[in-house]
Amino acid sequence: MAWIQIKLKVDAALAERLSDAFSDQGAVSVTFEDAEDQPIFEPELGTTPIWQNTQVTALFDAETEAQKVIYGVKGQLKAVQDADFKVEALEDKDWIREWMDQFHPMQFGNRLWIVPSWHQAPDANGVNLLLDPGLAFGTGTHPTTAMCLRWLDANPPSGKQVIDYGCGSGILALAAAKLGASQVTGTDIDPQAIQASQQNAANNTVQIPFALVKDFASPAVDLLLANILSGPLKALAPEFSRLVKSGGQLVLSGLLESQAAELQTHYRQFGFVLDQLETQEEWARLSGYKID
Repeated sequence: MAWIQIKLKVDAALAERLSDAFSDQGAVSVTFEDAEDQPIFEPELGTTPIWQNTQVTALFDAETEAQKVIYGVKGQLKAVQDADFKVEALEDKDWIREWMDQFHPMQFGNRLWIVPSWHQAPDANGVNLLLDPGLAFGTGTHPTTAMCLRWLDANPPSGKQVIDYGCGSGILALAAAKLGASQVTGTDIDPQAIQASQQNAANNTVQIPFALVKDFASPAVDLLLANILSGPLKALAPEFSRLVKSGGQLVLSGLLESQAAELQTHYRQFGFVLDQLETQEEWARLSGYKID
């Protein structure tokens, strides 16, 4: 099926209203993109980040009269009366296949692989996690996830009890289980993340209990992995101190390299020595152990 897309760059204050106006005109979907180079590294929890200069793109059936849509949007939003809308035709493609072709097996360390379900595992003797891109964060493509996976490959938790705190897709919990952990649990604040993690565990024939944070309870464990954001990581230090055994390991990611030193200092107050730092692009991963 062929499509047209209509684009307009606006400031953040107009982005949501423009999205609503496109939807009122029959848009199949509306997406936001950064119109400039303005990365948003750590949005507030529960918010939808919008760039100061945002490109709003609306997708319509090819039979749609683009000028009629634009006229209708301008009628709803006086602020875009003189705006330069761009109309582009999209060729008819197998969009599902196009999307699938973007994702290939990825290797982390020596033997850990993330393999989409439509691919053969490149290394039959490797540790292969079957994981498809989905709605929940965490398929190995982001530097913070990649650094945690490489750490697990280099430090397999054989026989250890492990918590994946902020599990997202469950990727770190799955990797820990397949790398020999004796017990793995996972938790997140997002019900969708719990559902995605449970489905991924089932796809990998791994038994891992996942629960929302409000329902999560665990004794102290040998290893806790948390790939979240620096703000929540700082706030969770007392809880992580309770959840990690004396001598146990802690791996933190989701923070920027510029935030690492402050977090290291903060966690010393709770008995942790986070003396190992890895960086990738502007992101960082801290790891260490509990001394008290």
